Amino acid sequence: MPETEILDLGRFTLACGVTLPSARLAYRTYGSLNPAKSNLVLYPTSYGAHDADIEWLIGKGRILDPERFFIVIPNQFGNGLSTSPSTLPEPFTMGRAPAFSHLDNLAAQERLLEERFGVERIALAYGWSMGGQQALHWAALRPDRVERLCVTCTSARTSPHNRLFLEGLRAALTADPGWNGEWFEARPVRGLRAFARIYAGWAMSQAFYRDRRWAGMGFASVEDYLVRAWEGNFLRRDPMNLLSMIDTWIGSDISANSVFGGDLAAALGAIRARSVVMPSTTDLYFTQRDSEIETAMIEGGRLVPIMSDYGHRAGNPEFDKGDEAAIRAEVEGLLADFEA
Repeated sequence: MPETEILDLGRFTLACGVTLPSARLAYRTYGSLNPAKSNLVLYPTSYGAHDADIEWLIGKGRILDPERFFIVIPNQFGNGLSTSPSTLPEPFTMGRAPAFSHLDNLAAQERLLEERFGVERIALAYGWSMGGQQALHWAALRPDRVERLCVTCTSARTSPHNRLFLEGLRAALTADPGWNGEWFEARPVRGLRAFARIYAGWAMSQAFYRDRRWAGMGFASVEDYLVRAWEGNFLRRDPMNLLSMIDTWIGSDISANSVFGGDLAAALGAIRARSVVMPSTTDLYFTQRDSEIETAMIEGGRLVPIMSDYGHRAGNPEFDKGDEAAIRAEVEGLLADFEA
């Protein structure tokens, strides 16, 4: 498997107005760039994920085919591999890490494509959840550079209800006794476990638990699933990084910039990519209705719901072949006219 590589961004000014003396973008690549440099697929990371966590869908017969396309996974700021609170030196330690935004992710990713690969146009911007938010930023703010767009279980602007979910996660994590109001003085194990269990309730649907779908994933009980799949997932992450990515997620809005001035209809209307938006019918925080409203503003945009009991995780269907097949069919349809 490929290894994670680093682009040294050097001095880097963030959208929040803070300049970092040094920043870095971590990424992995799969497949080969063709001579025309026309086959690049951009696949940004989701909340809490590293590149290795989401590479499962890359392969022959999977959603993204590395035999045809050059697939790049850039790690978003705040995830622990790219510049994050856990990697910053003083004076950005002990609660002084600056806010990262998807505008920062786009700027860093644009440099990666230009400086490392000499690529001007993206064949497909693909993403799930926060990865989809980044793909939508690309399509709206660089409409001449994105040919196709497929996003799953995501939004162009974080909804008020979605913010409430995220504020609940923040409250659970910072209720840990290790939190001093600005940073964690001790590892917040209790807070991380509470955070994970709240996340598990929101991320999966009622039907998922009612019908014991966790059993088909290799778990012996609900408790086994919660401890191994959810607590285990978040205990491996730095808590300040988790808080940082919550802030990025809450602030996600493709129109919140000088180009669109907060006009979401104008931002979505600027997208020129052939676009497929795939909400899950059981997603509790990126709802189908929210996706319907946004997709209607994309010229020629297609809304294709994923009929699934896996809730938000239907957009990252590592354990459900039916959901994977539904997404793969739409991606294949978007790429059917691609010529190397």
